[in-house]
Amino acid sequence: MLGFRTVCRRRQLAFLKQLHSTAVVANPHSGSPPSSQNKATPLEPTDAPKWTPNSIRTGLIARKRGMTALWNDQGVRVPVTVLQLENCQVTANIRTVRKDHTVYHAVQVAASDRPAKNTSLQMLGHFRKAKVPPKQIVKEFPVTPDALVPVGTTLSAIHFVPGQFVDVVANSIGKGFQGGMKRWGFHGLAASHGVSISHRSSGSTGQHQDPGRVFPGKKMAGRMGNKRITTQNLPVVRIDTSLNLIFVKGTVPGVDDAQVLIRDAKKKMVALSSHNQAKGLYEKVLPKGVDDLPFPAGTVELAKTMPSIVESPSYRRSPFLPLE
Repeated sequence: MLGFRTVCRRRQLAFLKQLHSTAVVANPHSGSPPSSQNKATPLEPTDAPKWTPNSIRTGLIARKRGMTALWNDQGVRVPVTVLQLENCQVTANIRTVRKDHTVYHAVQVAASDRPAKNTSLQMLGHFRKAKVPPKQIVKEFPVTPDALVPVGTTLSAIHFVPGQFVDVVANSIGKGFQGGMKRWGFHGLAASHGVSISHRSSGSTGQHQDPGRVFPGKKMAGRMGNKRITTQNLPVVRIDTSLNLIFVKGTVPGVDDAQVLIRDAKKKMVALSSHNQAKGLYEKVLPKGVDDLPFPAGTVELAKTMPSIVESPSYRRSPFLPLE
């Protein structure tokens, strides 16, 4: 199977060749020959910015659609979570100088269109300036200066490559007020002789008269869930460019149809890249089987040049999914 970079390069060269052959076209309504100002100058593949181990790309905002299963080439069932992009667009590029004179760069991303009547006037002006429709959710992702994306760019699921690792951030499902066994995994008390009706009790929570109090942070009963949770190092199994679907292996926090944030894995890629760069081991930054990443972002224009299904070589289609 051809790598992601090889497929992109072949399709990009074919597209540029076709664009260059049809670049000079006379205006049918004017009758004058085409001028030098109307000539399109296609960019060469070498002119595009290149991803480096120091580069940190923007993330995406997706909606959790639920879970299904895939089977790898050995026939092992692999549970996956389906994440879908809903018109995810860039609304701003942020540059802030901090007190220690360091510069903070971030890309602001918005997703899920909403009616203008349900949007505040301040946000309507912000979206109007970015030339995008009103959105339900707006988030920003810290990036490096070379990974800024033009405002108004529509991002696609091809932003992530099958085989790479991602982190997913979302609010966990709220469980209400729970005891120590469910909330913290306590063993509980003996369920035989000597313990009356306190089998699921947390037991002693303090010490003797010295210190005579319960230390802050003690694991006790309380409200469980409904917190910001980051699930790290989830491998991307498949990308559906036609429906903007991202299939990640494993579970993702949050209820179905909840908004989640997806970004490149910090421990697997960002931290590992800085560690290996000091040793000069650039080839150990990306996971095995991943040649390159779309940089600075995977757009809908790039998705049109890719197949409708891009998947990792070790997985095949699920029998429960419709055929193409």
